[in-house]
Amino acid sequence: MDNQFNYRHLYYFWVVAKEGSMSKAAERLNMAVQTISAQVHILEKSLGFLLFKPAGRGLALTEAGNTTLDIANQIFLLGEKLPELLQDAARNPRLKLTIGVSDGLPKLVTREILQKVIAQSIRLVIHEGEFEDLLADLALHRLDLILADQPAPLNKNLNLYSEQLNFSEMAWFTPAKWLLQARKKFPKCLNDLPVLLPTNHSKVRLNIDQWFNKHGITPHIVGEFEDSALLKTFGSGGLGVLPAPDCIKNDLKSNYGLVKFGDCDGVYEYFYAIRAEKKIVNPLILSILQNTVQ
Repeated sequence: MDNQFNYRHLYYFWVVAKEGSMSKAAERLNMAVQTISAQVHILEKSLGFLLFKPAGRGLALTEAGNTTLDIANQIFLLGEKLPELLQDAARNPRLKLTIGVSDGLPKLVTREILQKVIAQSIRLVIHEGEFEDLLADLALHRLDLILADQPAPLNKNLNLYSEQLNFSEMAWFTPAKWLLQARKKFPKCLNDLPVLLPTNHSKVRLNIDQWFNKHGITPHIVGEFEDSALLKTFGSGGLGVLPAPDCIKNDLKSNYGLVKFGDCDGVYEYFYAIRAEKKIVNPLILSILQNTVQ
């Protein structure tokens, strides 16, 4: 790519791709067809790829063109939202923090991590989702921070940085209906009790499975859940016993009626903050890191 690339050329390409022809794009932009064509040609020369190919009376995107369109959509659709975002910022001058929370991270842990900044006068926006989707949003600066149960994968192209906030040993919890049976001959009782587990997307699941093997347990699994809150909700309803971080045992008892009955010794869940490289760091992110990093 040479230094002739600029966003004006990309914008003309974007309009042509949306309209399907040079003539329609020229009409929309109130410009000469030759001018639009020349601008798109400059972009193709700058990128080193053809972006369009003839298709009947119009144009079709090449493979490189489709990739370029995906990126242009992100750029210009965000640009179209700029007036709305500015108006919103003017109405709400408070500091804003946009956080992505991995769906495998316990919600009670999320609350503990964020409660210090929640007490401040801020506008907090939280998105929950799949870990890989959140990483993509962070790389595009749609998020300020990700909270997850695993660090970002090593990828020098993404410039993402993971910091371990804290960790907790896992323990076993049960609703009242299974309490007496759960406390007999632990951990062998897990062969007979109904067990609820996180799915394999959770980083801690592999370690729990290894813990079962270590203790010679073939668990009677009746449910697997991606969402940690849903896992606890089904547990509180009496469906089965479940593993959870020991650090939230008081909340599990008061909010879900789940009682600890044994340790998942040697199995730990780790909690990470993941951020993108930026020259200006949101002061709220610094507050989270300073208050929770171990």
